[in-house]
Amino acid sequence: MKASTQPIEIAALKADSFGRIALMRDGRGVFVRRDLTASPWWLRLPAWRLARREALALRQLAGQPATPQLLGWDGVRLDRSYMEGDAMYQRPPRGDVAYFHAARRLLQQIHRRGIAHNDLAKEANWLVLADGSPAVIDFQLAVRGRPRSRWMRLLAREDLRHLLKHKRMYCPQALTPVERRLLKRHSWLRDAWFRTGKPVYRFVTRKLLKWEDNEGQGPKP
Repeated sequence: MKASTQPIEIAALKADSFGRIALMRDGRGVFVRRDLTASPWWLRLPAWRLARREALALRQLAGQPATPQLLGWDGVRLDRSYMEGDAMYQRPPRGDVAYFHAARRLLQQIHRRGIAHNDLAKEANWLVLADGSPAVIDFQLAVRGRPRSRWMRLLAREDLRHLLKHKRMYCPQALTPVERRLLKRHSWLRDAWFRTGKPVYRFVTRKLLKWEDNEGQGPKP
């Protein structure tokens, strides 16, 4: 008997104003689907832009370990490979120096591909895989460009600063003097975001969209 090729939903993972994310299974196995039909009509265009941005980033990262692999994108549904693991806030890598060393190498590999993630402050976007190694998901805000360009190097440094913030939280004894100095250096991009972008983000997500996800860091206690 042939395996069914019609996708079957296994579990809902997340639903917000920009779509519904579910764990699916078909003849290829288990995968993750982002379905934009669940978003309201007035947010359909920004939801499409975010999903398209993720699809383009994942296409550029094809074959990169510890990141999702793009399986399909038809303008309405985005399918990506499933990586078994837990979000950082669910399984904190406390004292795990090897995790943060591997996470930094992973970031370097992503940046060499010409991708800046741009949303790594959220612990939900860092996974601790079944073997304890790191992985990165959710490339909706990713930026593509020439790795050595000034703009991309700035964004890459911000990605690294966000990783180091997590390292300071869970593995502070392993921070090097260079990493401590980097954490103290605030770029103009970060300062501009805190002065202008973040207040708008909080208003839109908390007041208009009624999000209660603690900005992606996990459920509030």
